[in-house]
Amino acid sequence: MPPVPPDVTWSQPSPPACLQRSDGAGRLRFVADHGRTQATGLYQSDPVRFLFPLPERGEPLPAILVTTSGGLAGGDRVRISLAAEPGAVATVSTQAAEKVYRSTGPVTRFDTTIAVAAGAWLEWLPQETILFDGARFARTTEVDLAAGGRLLAIEMLVFGRRARGEAFSYGALRDDWRLRIDGRLTWADALRLDEPLAPLFAARAGLDGAAAMATLILAGEGGAIARDAIRDAAEAHPAVRIGASVLGPVMVARFLGRDARALRDAVVQAVGLVRNRLAGLSERLPDLWYG
Repeated sequence: MPPVPPDVTWSQPSPPACLQRSDGAGRLRFVADHGRTQATGLYQSDPVRFLFPLPERGEPLPAILVTTSGGLAGGDRVRISLAAEPGAVATVSTQAAEKVYRSTGPVTRFDTTIAVAAGAWLEWLPQETILFDGARFARTTEVDLAAGGRLLAIEMLVFGRRARGEAFSYGALRDDWRLRIDGRLTWADALRLDEPLAPLFAARAGLDGAAAMATLILAGEGGAIARDAIRDAAEAHPAVRIGASVLGPVMVARFLGRDARALRDAVVQAVGLVRNRLAGLSERLPDLWYG
């Protein structure tokens, strides 16, 4: 028999003091020095680590975020802070998909703050986050963009370990975005999934049986070009529902699919097309995406 789902209200108490919980943080800043981007201001605490592989010719400076714990449990917290100074060009990705394990009550938190200065191009391209059945996950992404700066960012969620026949049948999710341009709130978005989950996944106007979903944003100039690139990717992936809109200085695209792998492939192509057409970069993402 399947396990009885625990209570999943957001007011669960903190985990007992005897349980070890991680509270990791990472900070990284990119600066341009005579046309060459360098990483500086590095700070990291367990389980967060940054790795710096050599960049491919003509590609942005890469930084790879690693969670050394092998996944996040209930009560764990990760805080990431990224900044790109004027003229900097950089890509931040993750070593692998992030796993969020089943929780006995406490919420797993992942908070990201991003600052992009005028003339900078920053890519925040983490691989997918896999929500194990019973996970309780809260994620916030705060962006401060200066006029003339550009940010290409994605976030993907996979509902359950599909290779093991597992769905996200109980648990909770809170995913919040806040984007400010020159200090003014320009775009805000919030997603909340809470018990009961079955009607949300069954509804055609809801998740419609989705195994995975993703959000892609381009903040800054070039929204119409990015939207058209997304539409080209959508034509190549008819099994994935994809929509893109330009909202002033922000282009927002949504991906929803019943096959997590197909959705990932669509996201990879879409990101590649956007970065190529807007920044002249390769359509190929960092090699870790193709492992």
